[in-house]
Amino acid sequence: MREFFLLGDRLGFSTWTPDDKDLAHQLWGDPQVSRYICAAGVFTDEEIDARLALEMDNQARYGYSYWPIFTRGGGHFVGCCGLRPKSEGVLELGCHLLPRFWGQGYAQEGCHMVIRYAFKTLGAQALFCGHNPNNTASARLIGKLGFTYLGTEFYPPTGLDHPSYEMKRPATYDLERS
Repeated sequence: MREFFLLGDRLGFSTWTPDDKDLAHQLWGDPQVSRYICAAGVFTDEEIDARLALEMDNQARYGYSYWPIFTRGGGHFVGCCGLRPKSEGVLELGCHLLPRFWGQGYAQEGCHMVIRYAFKTLGAQALFCGHNPNNTASARLIGKLGFTYLGTEFYPPTGLDHPSYEMKRPATYDLERS
């Protein structure tokens, strides 16, 4: 049974292990998922393996990664949601979900949980996020989460200028809400 370090109403957050290779390939090998996060639109098997290794390395080094997330009810793999280092005191928020979980509020729920964790547990001073300019669903989600638009930033994996946003550690952010 999968162990969770962070639990929400519907989601459980875990950490990646070498045994999760099939899950990584299921997620980042799906062209609907990868089309907005890499220039080729699909990742090779080697790139997926490297991504899994990077996430495990980030967890070991920093104590966070784009964590694998699962439904609490049935333990179904939903995708990943989490953090990676950006700059001093700033963490980057990201979320990749399997298509069958799109449009059900899982991304928003997971991101809210990660935001609370970043500010309350990790003591982040600010969060950064961006999205492929063609990904309108991510743009809507970022707006709902309360991020402030910064401008565009070149994102080498896609070769595009991505709209970019930040959220400073707000004194009023409800760190206890679901």
